[in-house]
Parts: sequence; C-alpha cells; structure tokens
Amino acid sequence: MSWRTIGLGPVLGLLLLGLVSTAATAALPQFVDLAREASPAVVNISTVKVVESADPMQRFLEPFQRRGSPFEEFFDQFFGQLPQKRREQALGSGFIISRDGYVVTNNHVVEKADEIQVILKGGDDSFPAEIVGRDPETDLALLKIEAERDLPTLGFGNSDQLQVGQWVMAIGNPFGLDHTVTAGIISAKGRVIGAGPYDNFLQTDASINPGNSGGPLLNMEGEVVGINTAIVAAGQGIGFAIPASMAEEIISELKSHGSIKRGWLGVSIQDVDQNTAKALGLTEAKGALVASVTEGDPADKAGIRPGDVIVAVNGTSIQDAHELTRTIGALPPEDKIKLTIWRAGKVKEVKVTLGERHAGMEPGADGDRGAEGPEALGMRLRAVTPEDARRLRLPEAEGLLVAEVAESSKAARANIVPGDVILEANGQKVDSLQRFRDVLQGDAADKGVILLLVYREGQTLFRTIPLED
Repeated sequence: MSWRTIGLGPVLGLLLLGLVSTAATAALPQFVDLAREASPAVVNISTVKVVESADPMQRFLEPFQRRGSPFEEFFDQFFGQLPQKRREQALGSGFIISRDGYVVTNNHVVEKADEIQVILKGGDDSFPAEIVGRDPETDLALLKIEAERDLPTLGFGNSDQLQVGQWVMAIGNPFGLDHTVTAGIISAKGRVIGAGPYDNFLQTDASINPGNSGGPLLNMEGEVVGINTAIVAAGQGIGFAIPASMAEEIISELKSHGSIKRGWLGVSIQDVDQNTAKALGLTEAKGALVASVTEGDPADKAGIRPGDVIVAVNGTSIQDAHELTRTIGALPPEDKIKLTIWRAGKVKEVKVTLGERHAGMEPGADGDRGAEGPEALGMRLRAVTPEDARRLRLPEAEGLLVAEVAESSKAARANIVPGDVILEANGQKVDSLQRFRDVLQGDAADKGVILLLVYREGQTLFRTIPLED
C-alpha cells in the first residue's frame, strides 16, 4: 500500500501539473496571426538632420572670440570661424493608414529633419517622405510617400473602450531592430506625464524602447488603439501611447489643413483640493479654479472672474484643470460654448465664444508675440491691473503678471508659476511687455541669463533663467 502511495503521488502530481499547464496555455492569447497580418503596414522611419558643429580648434578659440574680448579682432582675422557640418541620423517607427501612402508617426521623430526615409518591412522598399502636418503639442505627425502600388494599411480602433488589463501588442523599430513585436496589457488610462498640455496617455507594460516612437499599439482585433510615444527611462514595463481616439481626430485635421487649431479661453487655472473646496463651499474637490483672467480674452469678455470654479463645459463635468485644458483644446476657435461655474456658493451658466490658442504660448493683451519675447521663455505676461494688485496684496499696480507658464519650459524649470508678478529683470523695473522685451534682447542677451525679481504671496524672491538650452 505504501508503495502505491509513494509511486502514484508523483505521477498524479505530474498529471495535474500537465492539466494546469495545458489550461493556462489555452487561456493565453495567441499573437502569431496578429503579428503576421499587422507587420506589413508598420514602417521604419530614418531621418537625417544636418547641423553646424565646431571642431576642437573652434572650441579652443571660442573664449577669445566672444564679444568684448581684447583678442576678438585678432583671432577673427587670423582664424575666422571654423564651422563644420555633420549629419545626425535617427530612427523611429510609424504605420501606414491609407493605400496611397499616408503614414502616422510622432512629431519628435521627424521634427527638424532635413531628410526623411520611410522603409517598408524587409528593407527592400524605401521612399522619401514629405511632412503633411505636425502637431508638437500632442507629438503627432502625418507623412506622405509615393509608391506605385497599393500599400498595406492599419485602421484606428476605439481607445475609449479599452479596459485596464486588456491585451495589446506593439510593433516598432527599437534600437534599429527591424519590426520587433512585443505584447502586454493596458496598465492604466488617462496618464499625465508632463509631456504637454493635452496629456492623456495609455500606459502599457508591452516592451517599448527608443526607436518604438510612432509605432502602433494594437488590440487583439488588429486595430490601432495607441501610438507609442514615451517611456520611463529608469523603469521597465512602463510605456506610454497616445490614445487612438485623440490621434484619429488630429491626424484627420492634419490631412485636411496641415495644422491644428484649438480653442482658447484666456485663463490660468489650477486644481481644486479638499481645503479649497471646503473654503469655496463645494461638496466635491473637482473642477478648475480660475487663478487669473487675461484682459480682452474670451473668458474676460464673458465675465469670468478669478475665484470662479469651472465645473462643466457644454454640460460635461470637468474633474480638474488638466481636463479643462484638454476639453477646450479639442474645440475649434469661434465655437460658442456654455460653461457651468461655481461662484459665491451658487451655480451659474456663462456663454463664451472661444478664441484661438497658438502653439507654445498665447500672446499677451497687447498682441506681443515672438521668438525673442517672453513666449520664448515659456511665459505669457500682462501688465498688472489695480484689481490684480488688490487681489495679490501688492502695494501698487506695478510689474508684469505671469498669466501662464508652459510645461517643461525655461520658465517652468526656473520655478516661475502663474500668479507671480515680475517686478524687475536684471535689476531694471519692467512695467510693460516692451520694457521686458528690451531687457531680454539687450542686457540679458549679452549675459546669456535673465535675473527676475518676483513677487509671490506677499514676499519677493529672485529667479534666474538661462537663455541657452
């Protein structure tokens, strides 16, 4: 009896293990057909950028050739400038969405490229590509290639219907490894990672690496549900994709117009936390709190005030400031919308005709805009009004109010925040945008840095912004 017990135990265990293993294998998805059918429409994208670079001799001479150096004229006369050009190559991914050769990829894959080549699976077919349109704020781009045959395509799926835990597959060109296929699940939805004002990423643990950018994230039906875009460099199994439901609309507009036009309110906003909700009499900590309103912009014309909380747009509730930015940005300029706001313990509805948001920063009230103005630092400024001074407890209406700061901009990196008041720049008082521009283009440009005296919450502090990247 003991022999049978000892002898049958391991056998029974192996039989049970085999049954469990077989059942588990049967439950796992099979990606073979999906990879075979989708791969032909995925492309490698090779770019070349020609840049000026200085050789070692030029780097040695640079301190002597700076403006104001006593050796400037001597070294310029005998050595001159020694610029060299070099070709920088980069690789990315993309996918074909139409038989006549429209290709979707990331903006950062093709931005500033002098040459773009789209390479089909197998590497035998390579086509020069033209940029149809780019949208830096969502990191999307549309290319066009000319082939003498119909091309394989992929279609967009509905990313709104994705569930956390759902299987997905990525195809791309990581580290130049042609048509690499990886699989995983949707780890999370609606991720905000600081990439731009319209962040709404899908998170996936399907392996994504440098070179996967612009490639498709597919559901089990072979539909593109995301465009692979970003990774956490220090992590494993943490990748991010632009949702197809957002990308499809943007790609369609790029195809029709070559650029994206977005709605604009003209407010700086922040999230509502529990304490703020309690102070304002809100039952829930949600909505977008208006910190400031730009004079002459749509919100100002509609009567929106600092302290209002925007809780809904066209009847759809707003959870936080980021969702309001995405919602307004998805609407076209001149669109007439209805805002539901919370003001002084009551709900109020306000009609607003949207303006147009420009990439980067919107101009100030006086129309100031340009690569050499405050927008280049990632700030939108306007003159302080008497109402601002009372609200901010300023002794008098002076300086420039920071109405908005672009994420990841030079100003943001220097810890400039909306609501700050810039009193001085490089020791000089600034009471107009033109005066700020004069300092920025003059003394600050000479020194390569601008030192700002900032008023914040009853105190003054200094913030330094280097002008060079």
